[in-house]
Amino acid sequence: MTIVTVFNQKGGVGKTTTALNIAAALARRGCQPVGIDLDPQAHLSAIAGATADSGDDTILSLFQRNRPLRELLRTSPTNGIDIIPAHLELSKIDTLFGKGYDVVNKLNTTLRTEKFGGDDSPVMIDCCPLVGVLSLNAIFACDCLIVPVSADHLSAKGAVQIEKTLKALEPVLKRRVNRRYLLTRFDGRRGMAWDVLKILEEKFGADVCRSRIAENVSLAESPAFNKTIFEHAPSSRGAQDYETLLDELLADGFIKAVTAPTGSARNQ
Repeated sequence: MTIVTVFNQKGGVGKTTTALNIAAALARRGCQPVGIDLDPQAHLSAIAGATADSGDDTILSLFQRNRPLRELLRTSPTNGIDIIPAHLELSKIDTLFGKGYDVVNKLNTTLRTEKFGGDDSPVMIDCCPLVGVLSLNAIFACDCLIVPVSADHLSAKGAVQIEKTLKALEPVLKRRVNRRYLLTRFDGRRGMAWDVLKILEEKFGADVCRSRIAENVSLAESPAFNKTIFEHAPSSRGAQDYETLLDELLADGFIKAVTAPTGSARNQ
């Protein structure tokens, strides 16, 4: 089981889009991925058709009453992804529980103890764009971190701040967080997009994904239909980009999963 967290302290960079569509790409190849929504806005839950009526049926129950994660799993009716949903009540987590080590390590401990996924069941965690109890839980739990960075200068500055945050956490974690910086909303016709790519490569080197997610209308509109890009526009550039990204992550060992070859998906 590989646990992958998708996080950036800046909003609007494609965190939920990336978590959802990597999970969907894995499902198409025969895996049974699990998505964990740690964002009180619950966008991942909504797109996957796993909206909860109350916080009691969401990841909040793990923190409030140690409810087993298995009891919270919901299967998306259309794309083969199991989801542990979020709820707006998650926004109270910092106030309710503080930031002690046991609290920020809660999800990590539970995932490792329950082992509800197999070798071919990667876990994708979607985060809110804030450093707090929820995002710290996601970072503490992850085997690897994907940082989406949209192709603009403010987002590039945000990526530098993320790197500082990770380096500050590593003495506590007692390990280096394996990470990849993913350029999103990339438009090769704009000089700024290439400038941002150059900045990322200069600062982060091999930690920058070779794959890039192009600016794509289908990607932008698919959440409005509560669909992954593969359900909404399977032949689009956005779908191709996420398939290519998954190929890279698998080839580099960043995600470890047993998958069928591209094109033999179960949900095509």
